[in-house]
Amino acid sequence: MSFLAASALLLSTGIAYADPSQDEVREQIETLEREFSELNEKYNQAKEDYDAAQQKLEDIESDLEGTEEDLAGLRQSVSAMVGAAYSGVDYSSPAYLLGASGPDDALQQVADLGYLSKNQEESFEKFAEEKARLENLTAEAEEVEEDAKETLAKAKSARDEGEEKIEEQQELLDELTAEEQEEATSGVSSAGASSSGGTYNGSASGNARAALEFAYAQIGKPYVWGGTGPDGYDCSGLTQAAWREAGVSLPRVSQDQFNAGSPVSWDSLQPGDLMFFYDSSAPSHVGMYAGDGTMVHASTSSKPVHEVALSDYYRNEFVGGVRP
Repeated sequence: MSFLAASALLLSTGIAYADPSQDEVREQIETLEREFSELNEKYNQAKEDYDAAQQKLEDIESDLEGTEEDLAGLRQSVSAMVGAAYSGVDYSSPAYLLGASGPDDALQQVADLGYLSKNQEESFEKFAEEKARLENLTAEAEEVEEDAKETLAKAKSARDEGEEKIEEQQELLDELTAEEQEEATSGVSSAGASSSGGTYNGSASGNARAALEFAYAQIGKPYVWGGTGPDGYDCSGLTQAAWREAGVSLPRVSQDQFNAGSPVSWDSLQPGDLMFFYDSSAPSHVGMYAGDGTMVHASTSSKPVHEVALSDYYRNEFVGGVRP
């Protein structure tokens, strides 16, 4: 009994389940940061696909409206020809038309047996083509709309998963003192970020300076899922908006921005260059090099846009730079 009692005491005091160290918490937070960025990229791509599907749906619906109008006019013309033949107004009509069960039946017999002038043939053919086009467009619209709904659901799921990662981060940090929290997040926290905008005082010039001045003016604004400004940004939304201010057009998502300029190495970075992280084949996070070992970026929904010192963490996760 004494052995069992001792074992129970050890377990109750937590010796068997020691709290994670600051280093372990830091590693977990860094992992969560990466997972968050991957989910953000997944969200952005899904949102881009959804917006494209919505535009395609609008185009199809516009096409449908025009086709329906064309078909309505053709239907009147065709119905008039068939009605005339069926009712016997056109006395040159063969006798079989008089035995048809109605205009639709007469139309089929007309098509089958060839009782058509050249102009009538063209009208019937156009009618059939437009009718088939209408059916195809209707089916396509339904498919695109369904795909758009599924894509939007994927985007929302990625966003929800990302927010769970942030909650996990906060739960880890809540177990630490303020000093321990600062130490645990030293690799990924902001460095002197302003809460109401900042001023770029670095050495960049030309377009790069214009882009950085814009980015620094956004410091303190919230991270927003899919945000492209002006009230909030995600990582690629910030870099896109900053370089647009400098007259340079960048794609929307990080993975596409990775191919939108001249590649540069870590040691060749210049102020204004884009910095990409985590996966060299599909980077999920981007920031902008500001010079003097710093970067400005929008990282996660737990932090506003801020400047960060480029610690070993960022050096280790860096997969390439791009000069727009």
